[in-house]
Amino acid sequence: MRKVWLVIKREYVTRVRTKAFVITTILIPGLLIGFIALDVALSNAKSSQTLHIAIVDETGTLAPSVSQSLERTTLSSGEPAYDVTQTFEKPAPGTGTRPRLVAQVRDGSMDGFLWIPADALSGADPEFVTRSATLFTEMDAIKNAVRDALIARRFQRLGIRAEDVDRMVHSVNIQVIRLTKSGETHEEGQALIIAIAMTVILYATLLAYGQRTMRSVMEEKTSRVMEILLSSIQPFQLLAGKILGIAAVGLTQFLIWAVSGGLLAAYGLSMARLFRPGAAHFTLHIPAYLLVFMVVYFIGGYFLYSSIYAVIGAMVSTEQDAQQLQMPVTVVLITGFLLFEVLLPNPNGPAAIVLSIIPFFSPMLMLMRIGLQTPPAWQIALSLAVLAATVVVTVYITARLYRVGVLMYGKRPSLVELVRWFRYS
Repeated sequence: MRKVWLVIKREYVTRVRTKAFVITTILIPGLLIGFIALDVALSNAKSSQTLHIAIVDETGTLAPSVSQSLERTTLSSGEPAYDVTQTFEKPAPGTGTRPRLVAQVRDGSMDGFLWIPADALSGADPEFVTRSATLFTEMDAIKNAVRDALIARRFQRLGIRAEDVDRMVHSVNIQVIRLTKSGETHEEGQALIIAIAMTVILYATLLAYGQRTMRSVMEEKTSRVMEILLSSIQPFQLLAGKILGIAAVGLTQFLIWAVSGGLLAAYGLSMARLFRPGAAHFTLHIPAYLLVFMVVYFIGGYFLYSSIYAVIGAMVSTEQDAQQLQMPVTVVLITGFLLFEVLLPNPNGPAAIVLSIIPFFSPMLMLMRIGLQTPPAWQIALSLAVLAATVVVTVYITARLYRVGVLMYGKRPSLVELVRWFRYS
């Protein structure tokens, strides 16, 4: 056991001290935060300044209503989002209204103009003329203003007041309440966000650390260090030390991400409450049991995939052979991640149940099911039992192949030679 511990310590210390570990530990959360900040910045950038527009209304009845609706729209700074600088009602043909407005848009004195055709009440589409390719993101407010004006005018023709219709068809906002083990909670999509985020993290770490195990074995084998190591330690002890040591690195990274994410979320919520007291804030609450299952499935999935990657590293002597042999394993891992789309419509459906029990898929799919809608306890227990049994069998086979493979050099072994390795060991 002391020799295994020495290997674990060496693998852990050497990897934690590398620049790659520090960079990935900081870079991945930093990229996530950066993408979120960029999305928020882009969503706010489209409404950062007042747009100066004109309205040409060939019907002669819609311009006042559209103008009032647009000028009531405000930016986050409180400034009006639109400034209707000119209004033309029923312009006479041949007066050159459109060419004049086009010229103003071209020279930048105006951002665009809305052209409402004479037969708009009969279904003809209005036009918004602009020089900017990004102003299509501003169309929602303009579409709503024109739609409301058209609807009000049509009701007026029928002798119906638009105010009465608004009261009758007033939309209802339904709050979704999700039942959890701890009681009731408002559901705003946070369960789906948490489930997908945890699945992505688990998939990425299983792939990254499995391949690191393979490369660690390859490096020591190709540099002939393996021959020196095996003179003082048994192959199984060396394999166990490598797998456990790299697993400890992965758990350390998980812990850093969890603590950093919790502190960042708490800081962001406190800042939001400081600047917007009393406002409703979107919060993500990750139950403790979900974090426990994430660690459990990471350990099970890691042992399963890392043992397979380790024997691949023991079988090959070149990077090209390693790339070819690891491809089927990587495809299986990617398939397990992509199958999450099957779970989304019905997390407790027959297909979801079967797929989440298959050991090569269960670390990701069962974790997602637990995050979306906790399945019955027997399904989780069966998933873990099948995964544990598969890990035991895989590690046993891997250990026997590893014992011979680490000392074999030259061409990549065939399936028949692998069977001979297994029997010989």
